Amino acid sequence: MAKKPRQTDRRILNKKARHHFHILQTVEAGIALLGTEVKSLRAGQAQLTDAFVRIRGYKAILYGCQIDRYPPADQQNHDPLRNRSLLLHRGEIQKLTVQVNQPGVTLIPLSIYFNARGLAKVELGLAIGKKRYDKRQELRKKDHVKEMRRATFRRNR
Repeated sequence: MAKKPRQTDRRILNKKARHHFHILQTVEAGIALLGTEVKSLRAGQAQLTDAFVRIRGYKAILYGCQIDRYPPADQQNHDPLRNRSLLLHRGEIQKLTVQVNQPGVTLIPLSIYFNARGLAKVELGLAIGKKRYDKRQELRKKDHVKEMRRATFRRNR
């Protein structure tokens, strides 16, 4: 009997992405990794804060993603900041290229996770940068919602 693949809940998130950008669309892509990078990701040792994606021809490349070195693999370790190629179909890359070529639109990684089959995936977001007043308005809205919840909680007691 074959083992049932399991999905791990460990996700590496780009926490500031939704604060700095309006996310228009999300896309799931595979990522080409080395063995030590996979082990570091499973341990949760990665950062996406300054990462971005560029499309060159028919290749999508992830820049600035830091996957820390895996300590037990002393000499066979990887470069933590190396550029990693993303695995997308040619049609998907063409669609993304058209959208990214519009002014102000960029492609950023939102999270890295392992799917149910154990494959590393990157959730990419097609994004437009927010202005300062957008960020302030969003914070005010969150505070307002929080106050409304507190008020309804007090009323229900």
